[in-house]
Amino acid sequence: MLGSDPMFRHLLVPTDGSDLAEGTIQRAVELARQLGARISFVHARQNGWLRPEVGFYGDPLAFDPAMAERFSRAAEDYSLAVLARARVLAEQAGVPCTTIAAANPLIYAAILETAASQGCDLIVMASHGRRGLAGLLLGSETQRVLVHSALPVLVDRIGKDSPEGGGMIAAK
Repeated sequence: MLGSDPMFRHLLVPTDGSDLAEGTIQRAVELARQLGARISFVHARQNGWLRPEVGFYGDPLAFDPAMAERFSRAAEDYSLAVLARARVLAEQAGVPCTTIAAANPLIYAAILETAASQGCDLIVMASHGRRGLAGLLLGSETQRVLVHSALPVLVDRIGKDSPEGGGMIAAK
């Protein structure tokens, strides 16, 4: 343990199941282990898309409403699988953890709502570190969390300069 009274006792670690997020999970688990902290993992997904009553230009979508239910179930199954992998890494390191599958029309809002409801004091997130047009077009949930979070955010930035991964920077 790094100190007798660590500043951070409960980390929120969002994951989308990507290789990038998996590396961040590993580093966050190690940080939590060193701090004697616990982790809440969250897989946030958008809800409200592919609703049968929503269409383009005011026309209802022409597909079977059961298809939306199948998409929803598949998304939930994916969330559970992603969170199960994160749980295994934490348990192997002896770090207490919880897992949350969250849904919201805005991914960053689901992350922030989860941080608040779980009483987290630090958010640890991955970022590709995209800048310029790529960052603008692709967007960044990490950037949105940084802008809207009242909590400190530790960003695990993976970019061209760190092919091995793992450049954690305190961002807020």
